[in-house]
Amino acid sequence: MSDFLQSLRLWFAPARIREEGDTPDYRFSLANERTFLAWIRTALALIGGGFAVDQFLPDLRWGVRAGLALALIGVGAVCAVRAVNHWVRCERAMRRGDDLPVSRFPALLAVVVAVVSLAMVAVVAWGDL
Repeated sequence: MSDFLQSLRLWFAPARIREEGDTPDYRFSLANERTFLAWIRTALALIGGGFAVDQFLPDLRWGVRAGLALALIGVGAVCAVRAVNHWVRCERAMRRGDDLPVSRFPALLAVVVAVVSLAMVAVVAWGDL
C-alpha cells in the first residue's frame, strides 16, 4: 500500500498508529497533538473570518466580497485537512525514529493569508473595487 494511502487510512483509524514502530515519549505525542489543535484553531479562525467578510461587509460588490470570503474559507478547509495529515506524518516519523517531515504548507499558508490581507487592505483603503 502506498505511503499516502496508509496515512489516509490512519486518519480514520488512529489506533492503528500503534502498529508503527515504537511508542515515543508521551511528551512528544502530546506536543504533536497540541500542534494539531493549533492548526485546527487556525483553520477555524480562517473559516470564521471568511464568514465575517461575507456577513459584515454587505457594501462590497458581491464578487469582491464572495472572492475574499471564499478564499478565507477555502484556505481554512485546506488547513484543517492538512492538520490531520501533518499529525499522522509526525506521529509515524516519531514512532519509526525517522526525521520529522518537512512541509512547505506553513509558507504557502502565510503567502495566501498575506495576499488576502493585502486585498482586504486595498478594499478598505480605496473602497469597493
